[in-house]
Amino acid sequence: MYTKAELKQQLQNAGLTGKETILIHSSMKAIGEVESGADTVLDAWMEYFADGLLLLPTHTWANVNAEHPVYDYRSTPSCVGLLTNLFRLRAGVVRSLHPTHSLAGFGKGAAEYLAGEDENNTPCTLGGAYDRLKDCVGKILLVGVGHERNTYIHSVEEVLNVPNRLAAEPMELLTILPDGSKKKVYMRKHYNAMQPHISEEFVKLNQAFLDCGVVEEVVFGDAKCLLRDAEKVFRVVRHVLAPDPECLVTKPEIPTERWMNFE
Repeated sequence: MYTKAELKQQLQNAGLTGKETILIHSSMKAIGEVESGADTVLDAWMEYFADGLLLLPTHTWANVNAEHPVYDYRSTPSCVGLLTNLFRLRAGVVRSLHPTHSLAGFGKGAAEYLAGEDENNTPCTLGGAYDRLKDCVGKILLVGVGHERNTYIHSVEEVLNVPNRLAAEPMELLTILPDGSKKKVYMRKHYNAMQPHISEEFVKLNQAFLDCGVVEEVVFGDAKCLLRDAEKVFRVVRHVLAPDPECLVTKPEIPTERWMNFE
């Protein structure tokens, strides 16, 4: 059974200083047994990254849609796990106003970093909170999950304007603003006619990330983790997709030759 001190030591062992801007996707089940459970995991993260900016996804794409169109950052539950739901309710945590792909943040500049997400009309809009990770030397830590849960790759595809990644018609949604008023938002969701779960294809990039040296394999609790620099991930994905932007969905695998000359 892991203690908070042991979990924080593992973060240090991974080469993290605590001053990073870091986005964490996680599986509590994969982390294993921890004293006081999920709350201790969050305590470890929030204390360790107190001088940085800790970000967790608090997505609502599964429960905010055309049939249930209202998103309230204060009460709408996250659909991406236990840790995200506990985190969004903690003192000092700020949650963005993006109606389907919100992020919650704690630390330096959290409110400023997450501001303006109610203006987006796609899940990971150019210039939005996901895209800005590459511009602020941001890190991404996948804790017990793989690239199929790496929302940042959706952001890269949006920035690169990869075809057939978004629904043609937007949903009409309502975001509740801090003053209680309702803001109408038109949101296009991720959609591809060949693959309803686009992110499942992101695992085809596993070897490219490893061969190009942009991913480190570390541990947190019992979980096998992948740690990477967002800007480097962006460059590898751009390099791999450049000759064939839709290859992740249309090809059964990506040949290693595609990234052998990456610099």
